[in-house]
Amino acid sequence: MGVFTSNHEQVVFCHDPHSGLRAIIAVYSTALGPSLGGTRFYPYATEEDALHDVLELSRGMAYKNALAGLDLGGGKAVIWGDPEKDKSEALLRAYGRFVQSLGGRYYTACDVGTYVQDMDIVAKETKYVTGRSESHGGAGDSSVLTAYGVFQGMRAAAEHRWGTSSLAGRRVGIAGLGKVGKHLTRHLLEDGAAVLATDVSERARDWARSTYPQVDLVEGNEDLITSAIDVYAPCALGGALNDETVPVLRAKIVAGAANNQLAHPGVEKLLAERDVLYVPDYVVNSGGVIQVADEIEGFNFARAKERAGRIYDTARQILQLAEAEDVPPALAADRLAERRMAEVGRLRTILV
Repeated sequence: MGVFTSNHEQVVFCHDPHSGLRAIIAVYSTALGPSLGGTRFYPYATEEDALHDVLELSRGMAYKNALAGLDLGGGKAVIWGDPEKDKSEALLRAYGRFVQSLGGRYYTACDVGTYVQDMDIVAKETKYVTGRSESHGGAGDSSVLTAYGVFQGMRAAAEHRWGTSSLAGRRVGIAGLGKVGKHLTRHLLEDGAAVLATDVSERARDWARSTYPQVDLVEGNEDLITSAIDVYAPCALGGALNDETVPVLRAKIVAGAANNQLAHPGVEKLLAERDVLYVPDYVVNSGGVIQVADEIEGFNFARAKERAGRIYDTARQILQLAEAEDVPPALAADRLAERRMAEVGRLRTILV
């Protein structure tokens, strides 16, 4: 995907040699309002990989924010580097200066490789930042409501497929026991589901063994998707659903927190052909952006959780629309998001 063929409004390359900052900020759309999306700090193999990721992620944020009912557009940022080695106060503050230079067209927040403490540092240089720590008046860890929203989307899919919104008695496979996967595990166990999980981190697996010994751990994602599971929840990096994994996937529902789960266009058709009900990732994982967006107007957890609970209704609407129009849920979700961006965005042309 090229910058000028991706339909993005603005793509900014940010470089500060002294701190080592190499970042890209992509603003896909401001039709509904200022763009909002997290900052991913990741050791990409190439600059092209970083650019591809930020273009894909920012587009997904526009659709996610639209379906979440937020008056916010879609944007995203990536910092190219190893967060364990390259992250520093100077780098984060340099990044904050670049965010500030956009004058409010982009609000940043946490993502893979960045945390609330990092946003507190970024906020020293820009006011256009959310996902700050509670001690600084922020919403805190956005993974709390991300997991809650995924659980709500999973419940909606279960009702659509099996006639009940409870996951009790079902076996759910979670790929990734990071910030979101840990909270999702708790929701599922409390609902009576059995959980099978995997993670590349030994520390994460040790956490599962000590916190929830009833969780069954498998070696890798291939072992997970070929196991006898009812629901598959990708909660790590994107591309989990591809030409190799879909044919061997045994689950009948896919609902997870990872962004860009479909490796390429057409995978949604492969899922439909195998009668796998896919709830689009940007629908079910929008609880986190709902949480940090609430911070912009003065954070209230109860209000944010109530809004995140509506993911259940949105997912139901999308699954029903997909069935009525005989299209994959991913296409139905895209249509709803594009309709809202067009209809509400048009109002901005009316001068007041």
